[in-house]
Amino acid sequence: MINNDSIINLESKIIEVKVLGDDRGLLTVIEENLTIPFEIKRVFYIYGTQNEVRRGFHGHFKTRQALISVAGSCKVHLDNLIRTQEVILDSPQKILILEPNDWHEMYDFSEDCVLLVLASHHYDSEDYIRDYKVFTEVYSECLK
Repeated sequence: MINNDSIINLESKIIEVKVLGDDRGLLTVIEENLTIPFEIKRVFYIYGTQNEVRRGFHGHFKTRQALISVAGSCKVHLDNLIRTQEVILDSPQKILILEPNDWHEMYDFSEDCVLLVLASHHYDSEDYIRDYKVFTEVYSECLK
């Protein structure tokens, strides 16, 4: 399951990436193991989500993610049992590095929101913790 040493210093955080541009437009560069602090194994995006719908409702055992609102905006609720936090993703240069030990929920999607997700692992249903009670049990043990 979880190795206590593997989560000791994991804290989800926002990073800002450099925007390059001129009169032709803007460009942002994202590179694995440089901009994004992990190897990227999976890419997906969420779009067409109604404003009143909440998504996510899970944590992970191992997968790290980078969330980028490439268009529009949304909010992300984070809970790692030590702190809860609300993050607003409203710019393609703002990236949320999401650690596995953060229960997360995305909500307040703008009509035009496209949320790009870069993941450190391929999809594995066994990596998801979809029950908050189980999540608290797993990560409470790691905090001891």
